[in-house]
Amino acid sequence: MTPAPQVPPPQGPVPKSAPPQTPPSKLPAKLSARFRFPSAYTILLALIVLVAAMTWIIPAGKYARVASEVLGKDVPVAGTYALTEANPQGVWDIVLAPIAGFYDPSSYTANAIDVALFVLMIGGFIGVVTATGAIDAGIKHAMVRLKGREKWMIPILMGLFALGGTTEGMAEETLAFYVLLTPVMIAAGYDALTAVAVILLGAGIGVLGSTVNAFSTVIASDAAGVPFTDGLILRIALLAVTFAATTAYVMRYAARVKADPSRSLVYDLKSDHEAHFRNRSAEADTYNGLHKIVLLLFAATFAVMIWGVSLGGWWMAEMSGLFLFAGIGIGLVGRLGEKGLVDAFVGGARDLLGVALIIGLARGIVVVMDAGHITDTILHWAEGSVAGLSQVVFINVMYWIEVALSFFVPSTSGLAVLSMPILAPVADFAGVARSLVVTAFQSAEGVVNLVTPTSAVVMGGLAIAHVPYERWLRFVWPVLLGLTVIIMATLSLGVVLGGTPT
Repeated sequence: MTPAPQVPPPQGPVPKSAPPQTPPSKLPAKLSARFRFPSAYTILLALIVLVAAMTWIIPAGKYARVASEVLGKDVPVAGTYALTEANPQGVWDIVLAPIAGFYDPSSYTANAIDVALFVLMIGGFIGVVTATGAIDAGIKHAMVRLKGREKWMIPILMGLFALGGTTEGMAEETLAFYVLLTPVMIAAGYDALTAVAVILLGAGIGVLGSTVNAFSTVIASDAAGVPFTDGLILRIALLAVTFAATTAYVMRYAARVKADPSRSLVYDLKSDHEAHFRNRSAEADTYNGLHKIVLLLFAATFAVMIWGVSLGGWWMAEMSGLFLFAGIGIGLVGRLGEKGLVDAFVGGARDLLGVALIIGLARGIVVVMDAGHITDTILHWAEGSVAGLSQVVFINVMYWIEVALSFFVPSTSGLAVLSMPILAPVADFAGVARSLVVTAFQSAEGVVNLVTPTSAVVMGGLAIAHVPYERWLRFVWPVLLGLTVIIMATLSLGVVLGGTPT
């Protein structure tokens, strides 16, 4: 057999960035044929096309609406549904949907442009703080201090996020924390998925078990015509049980990853995550006085944001302005110089540009559905599906109806205003307290908003943490199953108790 001719070695140094390449013919057949789950962008574009196709099939219809001074919005009137002229969405509507997700091209009314801009301001702010070296030095210092006790970060942080969720519906605000907590969890020996779970499940469980959340319980109760305090004890119990179960699940997963990193659901992305989130931690400067000042300003910025949202009437514009000028202030304190400050801010915003695009795509799905006049039709079908059911069956069917509606209307306050004026009065005929319908609504919305691809919070958070959507689904499906069992048992107990205890 004739030996293969010897190829002379290349002349000159071999670049470090060019590792040996495996010829395509040598790749394992299983690897080359393995299915690759589509990216978040592809999933959302496909959903836009799907919803547009539904507008050609589902009859168009609308409820009559009246202005509500209490809610500050127009609310549908039960029993007024009527078919209306169809407006099926065509190819051009699909093309414009991602743009309309940011703002209405005809009226220039904002849709998700404010959230997308908020994300870019967060990115710039984090970029400036990172450029000072304070985050890397602070993480290194914290890991030394927490040696052996890292696991307690998980319940403490989840508890804080749950508190924000149950009191003020913390959702979009959590996007600011992914860039901060992901490197902390990786440095503690966990993974990026743990960071996502702490933030998304923590705040999500709080929203699921909302107590005084104005964007969920209060609006839904007002729309249902009952005080928001009705059913409060049952909701507190629901919050406690679901929080305990979810926290235990996250801690168990985190401990398993720390003991054996190969058991992480994102183990194949481990080197990429460490390169992105810990690219300077190994060479971090010694933790010094300047770092302490920067981190104090960093923490103060988030404290001001929380105060502004919960007490000051702030929303996206005010929060964006806060992060913009806080970033400038921290850059000046951190002595980055004019060019260093600008480069750090623009670079940080660039890192989250993909997240901003995902937010617009997610909102575009809702835009197409509303423009096709099928939202009220789906609600009307839900209204007719619960007639004549027993009390326990009624409230559990109501939960599943709200689950289905939540996929189409990811906004908690939006779904409350849309569904409660229609579905809450139906409970009177079934002999079920309206407050229990409110609990079913907020529980369903809370569960769905942990996974729905139409939510900018879900898709945006995963994109920031560099966690693929299908990995999150693999991680969270046991949580969804457990939460559903707990919620249905709680709702059934509420019926047995004659409504919901106050």
